[in-house]
Amino acid sequence: MGTRAPAIGWRLPPFYCPIQPAVHPAAARLEPRALAWADAFGLYPDEVERAWGAATHSTDFSCRIIPGGDEERLLLFIHWNHWAFALDDVVHDTGSSTTTAASVAEFNSRVARGLETPGAGGLGPGPLSAAFDDLVRRTRAAAGPFFFHLICQGLRDWLFGATWQAANTERGLMPSLDDYVSMRPSINGTRFSLAWSMLAQGIELPPQDLYDDRVQALTDIAGYVVSCDNDLFSYAKEDDQEQLEQNLVNVLAQAGGCTPAEALAEAVGLRDRAMTLFLRLREQTARGAGSELRRYLEALGHYIVGCVLWMNEAPRYASPRNRNPLPVAGAAWGIELTDRPSDPRTDPPPVPSAAWWWAQLDRN
Repeated sequence: MGTRAPAIGWRLPPFYCPIQPAVHPAAARLEPRALAWADAFGLYPDEVERAWGAATHSTDFSCRIIPGGDEERLLLFIHWNHWAFALDDVVHDTGSSTTTAASVAEFNSRVARGLETPGAGGLGPGPLSAAFDDLVRRTRAAAGPFFFHLICQGLRDWLFGATWQAANTERGLMPSLDDYVSMRPSINGTRFSLAWSMLAQGIELPPQDLYDDRVQALTDIAGYVVSCDNDLFSYAKEDDQEQLEQNLVNVLAQAGGCTPAEALAEAVGLRDRAMTLFLRLREQTARGAGSELRRYLEALGHYIVGCVLWMNEAPRYASPRNRNPLPVAGAAWGIELTDRPSDPRTDPPPVPSAAWWWAQLDRN
């Protein structure tokens, strides 16, 4: 890690996550195929950019959140992640004053329509566009109508969140805690990742299960927990941006008039209360659930623990680019997992947008 410590320090608190991790057995053989695809489209213009592209550990991420299922569909999801990280760094760079909400919204609308309607994207020439066209063609071939619709929904949700974040940056606005909790699962691309988890593993939920309030709440909670974790792991990566990054720690620090280091414990506490709710609500929802719903509930758990362990060792976070000219091999945060929440309270926090999560408990 770099010598300049971030405001929250290099030592992150233990992560409350009593879920057993797993990794897809094909991970090692999928990694070179994933990078070969990126190379074939020239996604990275030089060796330095390629090194940082590999530093996303997109294969590890994908294989941890999807530890079973079809290898070729999983590989396609890995390709999507290489493309999405490149898009995030080039187009969605909300730390730069040159990134406007209008430019992000315009580009995102073309991406969304380009996936849904062949030939309608019009991203213009270049590697990012060519790679996108390939992804669209292969995704339409790999997914039937049900899964393809979920992927389109998930992509739109991610792009919607990214546009909202860019609008805040352009206005110099740090969102309120309530607004941030409401929007953060979208910014994280939660539903896009989970749509691929369902496709790769063949989890076919009927609409009455997938869109049940409890299942939708669990999906949001999982996305929020993963997002909180990402806020901690990525803090050092983004602390030199022109504008203060929109993350949970900075939201709380600004609202409380304190330093990020002083806000860290509150951020972890809010995250842990949501994790406790996730475990309780998932157990409740599993009672009497059919086999496919149980598989989806398990997939949500893999999403949470898989992301923690991926970010712990991904050089994108463990040896951030603003502190290192190249990714540092073997870099890791060295985090600990714990089965005890830092805040043991089970009642909802004073966040109106999250109240409906808790309202699902013991619902008949």
